[in-house]
Amino acid sequence: MKLWSLAAGAAVVAAVGLALAGCSNGVTVIVPFHAASSSAPSHSTVPPTHVFTGAVDHYGVTWLCRPGEVPDPCASSLVTTVVGPPGSPVNVVRAAPAVGSRFDCFYVYPTVSNERTDNADLAIQPAETKVAIEQAARFSQVCNVYAPMYRQVTQPGLLRLGISGGSGVAVAYASLLSGFEDYVVHYNDGRPIVFLGHSQGAAMLIQLLQRVVEKNTRLLHLMVSAIILGGNVAVPIGRNVGGTFSSIPTCSSSSETGCVIAYSTFGTIPPPTSYFARPGQGVSLMSGQTASAGLQVACVNPAAISGGAGGLLPYFSGSAVRHRIGTPWAELPDLYTAACESFGGATWLEVRARRSLGDLRPVVHGTLGSKYGFHVYDVSLALGNLVADVAAEEAAFGRVG
Repeated sequence: MKLWSLAAGAAVVAAVGLALAGCSNGVTVIVPFHAASSSAPSHSTVPPTHVFTGAVDHYGVTWLCRPGEVPDPCASSLVTTVVGPPGSPVNVVRAAPAVGSRFDCFYVYPTVSNERTDNADLAIQPAETKVAIEQAARFSQVCNVYAPMYRQVTQPGLLRLGISGGSGVAVAYASLLSGFEDYVVHYNDGRPIVFLGHSQGAAMLIQLLQRVVEKNTRLLHLMVSAIILGGNVAVPIGRNVGGTFSSIPTCSSSSETGCVIAYSTFGTIPPPTSYFARPGQGVSLMSGQTASAGLQVACVNPAAISGGAGGLLPYFSGSAVRHRIGTPWAELPDLYTAACESFGGATWLEVRARRSLGDLRPVVHGTLGSKYGFHVYDVSLALGNLVADVAAEEAAFGRVG
């Protein structure tokens, strides 16, 4: 009996990207921007009869994830099957969310809504639940995860309004800002904050940090770090501060705080028309970043923040890995390495598989085309590294805070 089984046309167990198209044979398929969508049914690590409904709080904000809310997708099961290279034992690891952490994570999810309007409503759908589990739940080991629903630009909205999101972005940001204000005033209680966002979520966080956090000394002091993936954070060429943010630098060590971890994953050089890794185009436009002269897209390797190459620690949804995987999560150690690369105006996190002979574990491919690279896997490929990075930053923050 084979340990791994891949769906036709896909070579990875799960993904989250800019717009959810559906899934095929248990493998989530994500279609950012203008790629064709699928009508196949959706699968989740959550049992189909268990739907997270969330709650509107006393201040009118609907929370996808909030500590103490039952149920809470960001506090869902973290039980993991660890499958290493050939000859390694297959182990089950039982991790659990932390209780009463002194740190918060504020998470903004990517485009997952397929509602027909330009902007989504605030009703929690299975797509929001699924992406919260796949991107944010593992951070519950190191922080209290808060995630408000917001009126994001939908997949049909992006098709109508274009890659920048047009007028829909203002609606989405105003909605997110309302949720953040509710969080700060009524829930934060002065705890240090880690910001998390991917794709459209990254574009929303870029604006939030620019317009609110950088202009508020108290919030800037509370910022442990920001993980902004697939959003084209830009910096002056050869520098780590300036460009997108006036004062917030990119991270240069695992003990640095108040900084940004940002990257977009590719397996090779991004093409000139890439939506990611090149400043002033693609997803940059969703956060109003039109400048490109003298700028490069930031790349911080989550597996080697100080520089150089490092081994990635991927986590994928166990629901798509068949046969002997019966846990919500699958961990695939010693399968990928990553390093930041720059060439021809692009800067990206280059991910390479290093399977040995007889290794049947699946590897990612740029199934959506060269403009996207591995965008749909930005989070999953390095999820273990990112959680460890946050833990290290929190420890450093605690020493100096």
